[in-house]
This record gives sequence, C-alpha cells and structure tokens, in this order.
Amino acid sequence: MRQCDNGEEGDAAPLRVAVIIGSTREGRLGDAIARWFVERAAKRDDLAVSVVDLADFDFPARYPDRVTEPMAEFTAEVDRAEAFVVVTPEYNRSFPASLKQAVDYAYDEWQTKPVAFVSYGHGSGGLYAVEGLRSVFTELHTVTLRNGVSINLFDCGDDVLDVDAATEEHRDRAASVLLDQLGWWGLALREARKARPYIC
Repeated sequence: MRQCDNGEEGDAAPLRVAVIIGSTREGRLGDAIARWFVERAAKRDDLAVSVVDLADFDFPARYPDRVTEPMAEFTAEVDRAEAFVVVTPEYNRSFPASLKQAVDYAYDEWQTKPVAFVSYGHGSGGLYAVEGLRSVFTELHTVTLRNGVSINLFDCGDDVLDVDAATEEHRDRAASVLLDQLGWWGLALREARKARPYIC
C-alpha cells in the first residue's frame, strides 16, 4: 500500500478552511451565498477562511496533456487547505459540471480532510447535488460532514438573503453547527496526519 504524506501543522494554528464557490454561471447566486457564509465563519478565531471562486480560474475546455497554470493554482489551493466548504447549486438534480471539472484536477491534495456543503436550489434546497458530491468526495478519501446548510430558493424573494426572521435564524443555526463539526473534524484529522501516514 502507498503511504501518503499530508504534511503537518501546529495544533494551535487556526484551521485553514477553503470555501469553494462551485457555480460559474452568469447570474449565479453562489457568490452571494458564499459571502453570507464567510461572514459567519470569519467571526471564529479558530478558523482561517479563504474563498476559492471557480469563476476566477481560466480552466481549459478540454483536459490537456499537461497541467495548465490555472489548474496548478487551483490544486495548490486545495493542497493548502485543511478543510473545505463547497457552495453548490442543484442543476437538474445534480451539481455543476464546472465543480466536477475542478474537483478532478486534484487527488492526493483532497485526502484525509473534511468537506462540508452549503447547497441551494428550488424545493430540494440543493440536497440532490450534495448527495452526488458525497460519492465523489468519498472516492477522494475525504470525510464528508453529515450536517450542512440547505437553502430552499422558494423561501426567498428577489434577494436570496432577504428572508423572514425564522428562516434567517434556521440558516444561522445550521451554519454554526456546520462550522463546529468542520472545526472538530479538521483538527482531529490534522492530528491524525501528524501521528501517522495515511494508507491510500
């Protein structure tokens, strides 16, 4: 079996969390939802949060023979992070092709790290997309979190963040639980990587 060296990090250092915006469509809601989530995550001093927006990367239309600079930059972001929050819409009961394309550019860089989901969609709140992503990230040797944030766009007006007090409280509580679990798993897996190499 191959042993994977995932590096080490001091136990007291904030957990490096990458929030990945998975949609690149014009008129998308993912950037607004990601900003909402990052505002809540940034209040915690145990997390160091960065945003990785797939729309900022000029990925090739076809998988090339050699890695391009944007592909390498994205993979480096994955490698740097110790935990992930994937912000994904649901398109036709699945997640965006742009997200699958980017996820496939990395492999070892994902391993032994936790992945959480903030999803959105009409009716289902994006949960079909999340279920599909769980299979993908399991194949990449990550730990996917049970709890996430699911935003039903039928609950929103013209502004996805303009909701009633009860809906806002529910979203905030879900985000808090997600961040608590992500922090726990992130630190536990950091310690595990430090204690012994992962067999993959």
